[in-house]
Amino acid sequence: MSSVIETEEQAATRPERRPTGRSVLMCRPEHFTVVYRINPWMNPAEPTDTDVALAQWQVLHDTYLELGYDVHLIDPIAGLPDMVYAANGGFVIDGIAYGAKFTHPERQPEGPAYMRWFREQGFDVREPEEVNEGEGDFLLVGDVILAGTGFRSDSQSHGELERIFGREVVTLRLVDPSFYHLDTAVAVLDGTPGREHIAYLPSAFDGASLAVLQERYPDAIIVNETDAAVLGLNSFSDGCNVVIASRAIDFERQLCEHGYNPIGVDLSELLLGGGGVKCCTLELRR
Repeated sequence: MSSVIETEEQAATRPERRPTGRSVLMCRPEHFTVVYRINPWMNPAEPTDTDVALAQWQVLHDTYLELGYDVHLIDPIAGLPDMVYAANGGFVIDGIAYGAKFTHPERQPEGPAYMRWFREQGFDVREPEEVNEGEGDFLLVGDVILAGTGFRSDSQSHGELERIFGREVVTLRLVDPSFYHLDTAVAVLDGTPGREHIAYLPSAFDGASLAVLQERYPDAIIVNETDAAVLGLNSFSDGCNVVIASRAIDFERQLCEHGYNPIGVDLSELLLGGGGVKCCTLELRR
């Protein structure tokens, strides 16, 4: 009986989670395959199935439509198998699109392709001077931009971010090559100013960065290594509904306990390229 009472008390004190509208950019994985290795997840010797990738991606796309999101598509380009990971294509706030400048030559043509799309859609495009991989390493939490470095985005891009958007930028250093982008190690669950809430994997960060996260977000959800290893943190939230990897079981439990509505999807084929839900999703903030 006491456990039931505790559950009811927890439900009564649980924060009310309110979804807010989202506009996102995605790219169909028509050319998805793994023919090179630029992260630990990729193995060209392991077969990939483009049809399976397309089917799994379609479920994610349709899930967003069912949630009422405004979903935009950029045309995939042959020879750019990683273009499906749209989050890396730029970073957009207040109608300003800061373009990506990729680290690895294999992905560098994606930067101009995404900037061209932004221009065609009427965004104010800022061409990057510094190496950065867009929303893969830049996460808006309230009025603050969390900015990752260590593997892909150069820390010099953080100053460029600050100049362009006029917001506080907090540098976080990643130390585990399996979590080479910030959006693989941090999930923004609620980015509303005054209601900021995140989840993260402590072991993905150096000591100084971990201390910053602990100080700024004392109520954060701490995700275990098992769920992080299926890119469970690479999720997308509207402040209430959180689309996550279906295999991130304990993260799903924690989200429910915190009043969120987790929605699991299977992107296991795209995980072979090192990406998950968030990697396939670039938020368009006009």
